[in-house]
Amino acid sequence: MTALRKPLLVSVADYLAAEEDGDAKHEYLGGVVHAMAGGTARHNAISSNILGALVARLRGKPCQPFNSDMKLRVELADQTRFYYPDAMVVCEGKPDHSLYQDQPSVIVEVLSDSTRRIDLTEKRDAYLTIASVRHLIFVEPDEARVIVYRRRETGDFETGEHVGLDAVIELPEIEAQLPLAELYERLTF
Repeated sequence: MTALRKPLLVSVADYLAAEEDGDAKHEYLGGVVHAMAGGTARHNAISSNILGALVARLRGKPCQPFNSDMKLRVELADQTRFYYPDAMVVCEGKPDHSLYQDQPSVIVEVLSDSTRRIDLTEKRDAYLTIASVRHLIFVEPDEARVIVYRRRETGDFETGEHVGLDAVIELPEIEAQLPLAELYERLTF
């Protein structure tokens, strides 16, 4: 029987340098680098609609929306991770030249068959450890349904579901709303 080889661990500095110079995006989990697959046209349309809605509602306000090209650093007790959420809103961001953010107020992931399990377990658990996160939003691609984790004043999270094109996600901490009709604009079910 042969032993499994341990992957060579990559330092955070080497990962960030490679991401800045590279053509493809990779997520980083405690020294292990994973290539990201491209998304479908539907996934991209939903992500673009989300970003467009956030940009329109946050214009002139202090919070800044970011698309999936901005990395999110998550500092866990035992490791550092970098993910590329589909969208996020940062109210206390890093300087313009930063390669990542680490204090998002809102994180949005559009689910897909290939990422669903990781999004709803590994990423969810990591994102919910970030002290600045007020809303974690998972968007279903094939039906007008969104799952929202909302931080309560006690610090824990409550989960809610918004269903149907008439539903609206309230985001009072960033003074915005996300109507599902806009998130799914130009898409059919």
